[in-house]
Amino acid sequence: MDARSIIDACSRVAFAGASLVLMLMSCGLVIFGGWEVIAGLSSSFADASTALLAAIGYVVIAMAVFDVAKYFVEEEVIRGREMRTAAEARRSLTKFISTISIAVFIEGLVLVFRVSRESVAEILYPTALLITAILIVVGLGGYQRLSADVEQKVENKDRAKSR
Repeated sequence: MDARSIIDACSRVAFAGASLVLMLMSCGLVIFGGWEVIAGLSSSFADASTALLAAIGYVVIAMAVFDVAKYFVEEEVIRGREMRTAAEARRSLTKFISTISIAVFIEGLVLVFRVSRESVAEILYPTALLITAILIVVGLGGYQRLSADVEQKVENKDRAKSR
């Protein structure tokens, strides 16, 4: 067994361990969100609605964390570090970034609802979060456009060489 395969095996074990920890933490966030809803429902109506909004935030963050862990398992543990094609790498990254941007959008919306009920003067942070989510999506679109163009050029060049 050479040094490269040992390092690769250690890397896969590290990613598997980190992914397991992230998945467990994600489940913990969902449980904590549920617990907060139960506690909020047992007190006043205002506490219940605040608890529901907080729980939505916890669940959204938990989904994003779980998806990151799933991405690590799929891309680093099962398949290894090397992608087979550029298109495959683009699709994988697009899926990952899309999940993160959806989580940021939902968290921004939850914060807008929470802040609008408590203190409208603090709306700047939720607005910045929504703008950040928009920039993530625009950046992803730009990345997809540029990488698709490069893939097309590489494919055309490969076809010309094979003839």
